[in-house]
Amino acid sequence: MVASSVLGFPRIGANREVKKAVEGYWAGKLSADELTKVAADVKKANWTSLKERGVDLIPSGDFSLYDHVLDHSAAFNVIPKRYLGHNLSPLDVYFAMGRGRQADGVDVPASEMKKWFDSNYHFVVPEFSEETEFKLNFNKALEEFKEAKAIGINTRPVVLGPVTFLALGKRAKEASNTFEPISLLPKLLPIYKQLLADLKAAGADWVQVDEPILVLDVAANYEKQFATAYAELAPVSPKISLTTYYGRLDSNVNFVAKLPIAGLHIDLDRAPEQLEQVVAAIKSTNAVLSLGVVSGRNIWKTDFQAALKFGQKAIEALGPDRVVIATSSSLLHTPVTLEAETKLTPEQKDWFAFALEKASEVATLAAALSGSQDAKISSAVEANKASIAKRREFERTSDDAVRRRVAAITPEQLERKSPFAVRKEVQAKHLNLPKFPTTTIGSFPQTKEIRTARAKLGKKEITEEEYKEFIKKEIENVVRFQEKIGLDLLVHGEPERNDMVQYFGEQLHGFVFTQNGWVQSYGSRYVRPPIIVSDVSRPGPMTVEWSSYAQSLTDKPMKGMLTGPVTILNWSFPRADVSREIQCKQLALALRDEVIDLEKAGIKAVQVDEPALREGLPLRKADWDAYLAWALPSFKLATAGVSDALQTHSHFCYSDFGDIFPSIQALDADVISIEFSKSDAKLLNTFKQYGYSNQIGPGVYDIHSPRVPSEQEIKDRIKTMLEIIPESLLFINPDCGLKTRGWKETEASLVNLVNAARWARQTWP
Repeated sequence: MVASSVLGFPRIGANREVKKAVEGYWAGKLSADELTKVAADVKKANWTSLKERGVDLIPSGDFSLYDHVLDHSAAFNVIPKRYLGHNLSPLDVYFAMGRGRQADGVDVPASEMKKWFDSNYHFVVPEFSEETEFKLNFNKALEEFKEAKAIGINTRPVVLGPVTFLALGKRAKEASNTFEPISLLPKLLPIYKQLLADLKAAGADWVQVDEPILVLDVAANYEKQFATAYAELAPVSPKISLTTYYGRLDSNVNFVAKLPIAGLHIDLDRAPEQLEQVVAAIKSTNAVLSLGVVSGRNIWKTDFQAALKFGQKAIEALGPDRVVIATSSSLLHTPVTLEAETKLTPEQKDWFAFALEKASEVATLAAALSGSQDAKISSAVEANKASIAKRREFERTSDDAVRRRVAAITPEQLERKSPFAVRKEVQAKHLNLPKFPTTTIGSFPQTKEIRTARAKLGKKEITEEEYKEFIKKEIENVVRFQEKIGLDLLVHGEPERNDMVQYFGEQLHGFVFTQNGWVQSYGSRYVRPPIIVSDVSRPGPMTVEWSSYAQSLTDKPMKGMLTGPVTILNWSFPRADVSREIQCKQLALALRDEVIDLEKAGIKAVQVDEPALREGLPLRKADWDAYLAWALPSFKLATAGVSDALQTHSHFCYSDFGDIFPSIQALDADVISIEFSKSDAKLLNTFKQYGYSNQIGPGVYDIHSPRVPSEQEIKDRIKTMLEIIPESLLFINPDCGLKTRGWKETEASLVNLVNAARWARQTWP
């Protein structure tokens, strides 16, 4: 019999219950016990729903109140000393690590966040040193296994693997320069053995051990560590299903096949070409092969005919008892269910499958491959065939004007009229900014009043004109505030925007939207990615009205704010029938028109954000050049159609940009702003290595934490930056947009930022 499996499930709740409860706890409105009760209810609902849909291997231990890597760090006692000794509860220590804390005499910054592989999910980076002492503070996998068992559901616990845990961590400040986190493996393995032995004693038959590091090039360096780790773990553990996702094993399969594991999971959504190689490598073993044929990263209905072919090929080589049909990765990256979507047309709804629908898909595929005679299974397979045929028919339609325009792109359209040195002089006269100019990344706090007004407009409780008047007042308040505290290059604050991608998608042809398609980005920050369903074009200006209005309120220069083509693509659910390159160039042309219109309207600077540029980079270095060959030109296509006087900005955050810093330079933006405050000055080493000829604003404080940085902290960061960055090139700005912050902390933080910039002008006149 072919079994079915889901690797992980959204932990947000069908109606975002977890977000509401976590933020309620932070606000002091919910107790820890009440928060725990909400979490328990969501976990129970998840397990029950998966069982009802016929999934055989149901995950437990994948739930999190903030981040699964942070959970692992807290469980294994990887807690930096700065969070200890403050008389905080374990739960408050946990949240302080994730988001910082500045209350009751405690003032600690948040830990660093990074993108989880090539996704828009952020994880909290573990910090290791020679002094790290592992111990099992709690066994989360065991606790959740028992929770599920108590309601009659047998689950497969999920645990982050030891090699990936160490490999994704970073050297703590107190560590020596030669220390490598992977050297701690001998100290870590006894704790894993304890965790896994406890699971086995509790009756767990299988355990899913996630080692996604195996799809990276660097995993080849860890062959000995993998051999050591699994030789020790296998004898005391439930049957281990070694789980990889997001990419291909490549040559790493050669040593993985020798590990004493009972099962191996591979991602056939992102890397379908690897099936033959992996089957050949494990055929002589007894390992079960889990086939990730149902996408955990996109929302398109699975093509059953294609998936069944993968399954049949594996069965022919291994037999049905050694094959599992699974999601390609955790369903963390997909919305919970289509059931709540009432505004999609029946045709559109038939295209998609969210998490619960994907659970039904794996169960149906497994049953079909097992030779089920159930009429419901054969009916589902036929219905899927009809759905896919209808979608393919729709995909054959295209916007000829858009396709022709993409085909007509010329090299000249990708270049500014003059080199940066010339543009810098023209812009200096045009904008008249002081030395060390101050600015923000774009958004200001999205208050309850703003969200309420937007909701009222959606419910038609207020008119479009009433809503516009409200937005105008919000913009004026933001402009007056910036003038009052002395910021130099202003923004309009983006009160009209629900999300930095959704807002643009709603004004472009080619997108559809969900009502409840929420996906976790980090902590309690959820997004609703738009879905690209057809060719993309801009029917008219998208931001000109609001940026022009903001500029009319002040004599200071106003910065237009756009999201870049690569980021819109990566933070949407893209089409599966057209290449990402084509979709990105279509977006770039739409944005090019917008940038040109902003300049015509009198806007002197335009920021085109590309925080997802690094995120979209393929996981294997061999694939980088092909990606950069269209990603970089797409940004340049969007920004190069203006005069030398317009100052172009771009923003990047929460990734290891050192890998592609020369590519960032090649974008030729006049100014880039980049996350810096939590990266332990790693970027400074990048600047030392590569230099940077254009203007740059490394973020001077972390906006993902409610903590207010002191003026001295910002001064210290400026001083550190000026050791590497020429005075004439430095901008002063926060790490990211201020949308998620409150006004009180925003005002205090920006006042300190402006004062620190004034100090810098006096110190380096």
